[in-house]
Formats: sequence, C-alpha cells, structure tokens
Amino acid sequence: MTELLKRRSVDLLVEQFWRKGYLTLSRKFGTYLPEPTSVGGFDVDIIARQKNKYAIGLTINDEDLKDNNSLIIKLSYLATRQTRFGNTPVMLFVGVKQENFKYLKATIDQLEEDIRKNIKLVQISDHPTTSPQKFDDRRQPLFS
Repeated sequence: MTELLKRRSVDLLVEQFWRKGYLTLSRKFGTYLPEPTSVGGFDVDIIARQKNKYAIGLTINDEDLKDNNSLIIKLSYLATRQTRFGNTPVMLFVGVKQENFKYLKATIDQLEEDIRKNIKLVQISDHPTTSPQKFDDRRQPLFS
C-alpha cells in the first residue's frame, strides 16, 4: 500500500515539473524512463532539465518527517548540488502533502539563506484544484 502512495506522489510531482517546463530525464516508478541514481548516498525520485538548468525532485512522506535531523542533512546536501562542468546550482523540488506543508516549511526555514533559495516546496494533492470559471464555460452551449 505504501508503494502505491509513493508512486502516486511521484506522479504528482512529475506533473508539477511539467507545469514548470522541465523535461523529466529519470524518475522512480517510471515505465519508460530509467530510475535516477542516488546523489551522495541519498535516494532521489526525479531528475529533470529545463534548457541548461537541472532539478532534483524529492517526495517527503510522514516517515521522513519523523527523523528531523536526517531530513535537514538530506535537504541541505541536495540543495547545495551543482552541475559538473558549469557549476550552476541545481534546484531541489520537494513535494509534500498539504497537511505536512507548514511543518516542512518551518524545517526549511532553519537552513541558511543560500541553501533555502535552491529549494522549491511544492504541495502535492490527489484532487486537482478547479476554478469556477471552467465550470461556467461547460454550461454554456458551444453552438446555438
């Protein structure tokens, strides 16, 4: 059951990468893409690219939040990664459920400023947010 939830959260984080314009290079639980290699001994879920910018995707679940010290070490290490030849910083996207968002935000605020600017915190949820405008468009007839 937990593998199914982890797979769903990785899928939702991939959708967030696509919305930001990133191309997924490798991901966990993918059918056609390879699994990402570990970065510094830490398992990552997604590696993506947008032109010359690279990004790492990581999903945080309830078990990861229990051990706060190892989470801080993991986030600070992954947020300070740079590309091999260009030495440009690699963005870290952290996907978290809505109920744990504030707790993780408070944890990230404990990090230094230069580390925090490379971390993008993303809420992942199963139900998509729809605006009332989309429903109004569907009620009006297309042709009269």
